[in-house]
Amino acid sequence: MKFLKSATTIALVTACQFVGNAAFAQQTGITRTEVQRHDFSVPGREIVQVRVDFESGAGFPRHRHPGEEVAYVLQGVMEYHLDGQAPITLKAGDSLFIPAGTIHSALNAGPGKASELATYVIAKGKPPLELAD
Repeated sequence: MKFLKSATTIALVTACQFVGNAAFAQQTGITRTEVQRHDFSVPGREIVQVRVDFESGAGFPRHRHPGEEVAYVLQGVMEYHLDGQAPITLKAGDSLFIPAGTIHSALNAGPGKASELATYVIAKGKPPLELAD
């Protein structure tokens, strides 16, 4: 039971780091659930997987990560905006590589819910997400 409480606390803290705060997630219709986190084979790096669920019309604002991201669309249609590039639209089964530090945003561009599995290879000990100005 003690382990479960500790794991739950860690998951809640991590979720708040990803979205800036819990209120942001509730207001925007986005839910982020950390699936796993492990040390990577490269010293000082870790790999983190997060399921991100978007309600109809929900979008995540411009942000960056301290490492690479691979976004895999599980459900629906997603539109990604990477600074300096044309918008990229993906459907379930498509994936996108986002280089470390690239400012980007994501939007549910379909009529229903959309979900992605985001895999990050990030610097250990750094916040996994930083909102852009």
